[in-house]
Amino acid sequence: MLFDKVKAFVVQLDGARAGSEPVFHGGQAVAGRVLLELAGAARVGALRLRARGRARAHWTESRSAGSSTAYTQSYSERVEVVNHRATLLAPDPGDVATLPAGRHEFPFSFQLPISLVTSFEGKHGSVRYSIKATLHRPWAPARRARKVFTVIEPVDINTPALLEPQAGAREKVARSWYCTRGLVSLSAKIDRKGYTPGEAIPIFAEIDNGSTRAVQPRAALVQTQTFMARGARKQKRAVVATVDGAPVGPGHRALWPGRELRIPPVGPSILQCRVLSVDYSLKVCVDIPGSSKLLLELPLVIGTVPLHPLGGRSASVGSRASFPRPWGLCPTMEWPEAPPEYSAVVRGTPPPPAAPGPGPGDPAAALAGPYLACLQEFRYRPPPLYSEEDPHPLSEAVRPRCMTC
Repeated sequence: MLFDKVKAFVVQLDGARAGSEPVFHGGQAVAGRVLLELAGAARVGALRLRARGRARAHWTESRSAGSSTAYTQSYSERVEVVNHRATLLAPDPGDVATLPAGRHEFPFSFQLPISLVTSFEGKHGSVRYSIKATLHRPWAPARRARKVFTVIEPVDINTPALLEPQAGAREKVARSWYCTRGLVSLSAKIDRKGYTPGEAIPIFAEIDNGSTRAVQPRAALVQTQTFMARGARKQKRAVVATVDGAPVGPGHRALWPGRELRIPPVGPSILQCRVLSVDYSLKVCVDIPGSSKLLLELPLVIGTVPLHPLGGRSASVGSRASFPRPWGLCPTMEWPEAPPEYSAVVRGTPPPPAAPGPGPGDPAAALAGPYLACLQEFRYRPPPLYSEEDPHPLSEAVRPRCMTC
């Protein structure tokens, strides 16, 4: 039987390492081969290939219509982002092909669309990419092989929108049993909006505790997964990293001069998909005993292209220069040194040797001489010193008069 003659039937992708899935991005070519190993000669019908990429969202909600009536509402949505079909082996209609024993390779290649969605696995949705090969055989069930691959869409954080500093401020009146216990205020700022996994986010914050109890500041990196289907939304939040500060006593103020929160290995932000999205935010909060939390949220984008050194310097200088003075961190900034005086630079520079002038019969002598002399004199002599009084005032005879005098 043919079933016993098929020893191996797999899909392999070029560039894949042992034990790991290959990674692609939009617009890239996907190439590979289908391997078929036969123990003996076998008859086959056709060998077809299909590449698919789908974004899917699905969840259920239980609803009650009365004291004794309950039902479950299902929400589902699916978007196909890749759909490629190819026939690798196609005998004549109504005919079959006989393959000898041994190893057979059927290469394939196709182009991914320019815009794709990053691979994702969540509780209520997913984005998956795969290649499936189907071997049709006469009088026998078809054999199938499937290969999963990963797509990561580049998210470049070196864009002006993601290099802008993010800042905010909140305040709250601490109350307990309808008694006012003082005002608690929070201000926070980060250098930019875009970061990559492995980076540390420096958090600049000020906590002013005007209440009668000690408060606890903390910060967290939060991932928000949003699933959309049939006009409804389902969200799932998870804290991926946290950092705690020291308690702030009553009537005291605390500063965070760049407290670092390191980003763990997480997936990039997914912002352009119809059925799901993945967003990140930095939440800085203050726990107030006997009252609700004081919360400040700053948006973040987790990218895949790291920060360029030149862009990082520009963002850092711009963010530090715009840091507000009341936060008390401006004295730590280093001001640039003043440039040297023009005369100090020019006086120590000897003039270059004069070039030999044109001959006496040269017609360009009269034109070249004065011009070169003026240029050299202007270049190597310092400008005149400025003073409040003109050392060479005009006489009354030549001094201009106004029209009303």
